[in-house]
Amino acid sequence: MKSYLPEYQDLPLYRDIKAEAVLPALEQCLKDNRSLLDRLLAKVDEPSWDTFIRPLEIAENNLNRLWSPVSHLNAVVNTDELREVYNAALPILSGYSTEMGQNAGFFKAMQFIQESQSEPPLDEAQQKSLNDALKSFTRSGINLSPEEQQAFKTISQRLSQLSSKFSDNVLDATNDWTLLIDDVKALKGLSDNALAAAAQSASQRDLKGWLLTLEFPSFHAVMTYADDRALREKVYRAYTTRASDQAENQAFNNNDLMVEILKLRQQKSELLGFDHYADYSIDVKMAESPAQIIKFLEELAEKSLPYAQKEYKELQNFASEQLGINTLHAWDTAYASDKLKQQSFNFSSEDLKPFFPVDYVLKGLFQIVESLYGVKIKSRNDVDTWHKDVKFYEITDSSGTLIAQFYLDLYARQHKRGGAWMADYCTRFNDGSSIQTPVAFMTCNASSPTADAPALFTHDEVITLFHEFGHGLHHMLTQVEYLNISGISGVEWDAVELPSQFMENFCWQRETVDLFAAHYETGEKIPEELFTKIKETQYFQSGMAMVRQLEFSLFDLKIHMDKTVDSAEKIQTILNQTRQDVAVIPAPDFNRFQNSFGHIFAGGYAAGYYSYKWAEVLSADAFSRFEEEGLFSKTAGNDFLEQVLQQGGSRPAMESFVAFRGREPKVDALLRHNGLNGEAA
Repeated sequence: MKSYLPEYQDLPLYRDIKAEAVLPALEQCLKDNRSLLDRLLAKVDEPSWDTFIRPLEIAENNLNRLWSPVSHLNAVVNTDELREVYNAALPILSGYSTEMGQNAGFFKAMQFIQESQSEPPLDEAQQKSLNDALKSFTRSGINLSPEEQQAFKTISQRLSQLSSKFSDNVLDATNDWTLLIDDVKALKGLSDNALAAAAQSASQRDLKGWLLTLEFPSFHAVMTYADDRALREKVYRAYTTRASDQAENQAFNNNDLMVEILKLRQQKSELLGFDHYADYSIDVKMAESPAQIIKFLEELAEKSLPYAQKEYKELQNFASEQLGINTLHAWDTAYASDKLKQQSFNFSSEDLKPFFPVDYVLKGLFQIVESLYGVKIKSRNDVDTWHKDVKFYEITDSSGTLIAQFYLDLYARQHKRGGAWMADYCTRFNDGSSIQTPVAFMTCNASSPTADAPALFTHDEVITLFHEFGHGLHHMLTQVEYLNISGISGVEWDAVELPSQFMENFCWQRETVDLFAAHYETGEKIPEELFTKIKETQYFQSGMAMVRQLEFSLFDLKIHMDKTVDSAEKIQTILNQTRQDVAVIPAPDFNRFQNSFGHIFAGGYAAGYYSYKWAEVLSADAFSRFEEEGLFSKTAGNDFLEQVLQQGGSRPAMESFVAFRGREPKVDALLRHNGLNGEAA
């Protein structure tokens, strides 16, 4: 196992990672870390940052570097062997984390360092790191009785297992369903590129015809472009019943897991003295309380719901009058919306794909980042990866010094989890003798190349790439050298989306779009007439999009504030009530969206999904400075780099925002960017 764990400046050898070696290596690392803590507590009479915290940071960094490649592989090349080992390791890691967080000697040593007048005194970043660590002890149950601490540990271990099982079920349910089409006429409406992708999927499985899957590019193509209404309904039903009791195959049903997860989160919160899990979650976020967040979301709903209702009524009328769809169902919405967009703006989303070939998109994205922050991005072809499509890059500063590295895994495929995310192999960290280079994993599930064409992205896929790259920059460009506040570590969860959503704005500006959009055959830039239409569509159904996100956010908060949730039916009731309050698209009775809502049941967004909207206020307001001073303003770019990206979690996110913007955020820019600042009717 250690053969893939070289020194700080080197990278994992993925070909050498063997499932059977993971647990022995992990257990040895945890044993070494425990022994180190015991020795430090026994020998260090007056602990300090250098004699106590730094050695433990080095040990924690070693653990992170061992585990992160395994965790990442489980998400991107999921195999039965790796999954078994991964799931076996989760309770071990959870138990270790709780054990460290409940170690009284460890806690007292950290308190001593905080209270002592050390020479030299701790800098502000060290003080923030120490305060965060002490808060973590409290949230790990340091003040509980031994019996309560054991209960807390048991709950934490079980939750880690349940969340992983939830995610496994979604992946398995996604992979389980396919639909082989033997007559291409059944796929009328799909583009040549989408048909080629379906044919390629069939060929990869040694089948003849066109294979539809529940991977997002395939699902999106059918829902948006397939003329066959019955086919759309079939695919929609399969997608929205994944991992539920409504699915064709109920082997992956997440009903019981959701209920148990919510019950255990409630128990965990009560052990720590919180009324419910939403209180526990918000305790370490920018927001002050669940009530404040609900007020924020309801005010957004009040402003956006009239727009959404008007947009949906227009869509219904169009579908009835132009498409012969008298009753607009959920599986008709994307299809009818695209047809309405075509009629209103005389172009389809599919018309844009030839202008977004992957290599040109990446070239333009890198050029934007290089211009904003004075760095250089270059590829390397000599690095071991987990799949032939994965690319590797280095970021250097103006002097040519290496400052960061990243892997880019762009395309959807079998045995890869859906969605898009940024994760880290390691973060910037000073161990006293050298500084570790941060390394990021950036993962998307975009359309892959076909035999006849390079990967051609939709505009939405471009936006997703820019979003994840914003997360990556936050991780990679940090100048903080303390482990738990470097990069995105230590950043309040409802502020962590600021850099990612900030990057999305560049996907709508002519000056920047020209840098990453060119026809893959002719090299032609997007014609002015077409770009004008793109800008006009920026607000197309923005009210409907807004209330959809508000639905997710309110549902998430409400199920984590309701202490009586004891069944899948109760979860459904809360979702139905939320939809009644803010949704405009009626969901069919069989829809079980919640059963694949990995953000809150298998990710870090539990009672925190609102963060997307909360941080969008920050990102829209931050970008408005670039609108005022110029998209490539050296001053604005340098300030965003120094006051936001480089700061990591070394100070409260609001302080970083104010340092960049000169004031606290205003919601006006968010409403303007969504076209929701005028009259709805």
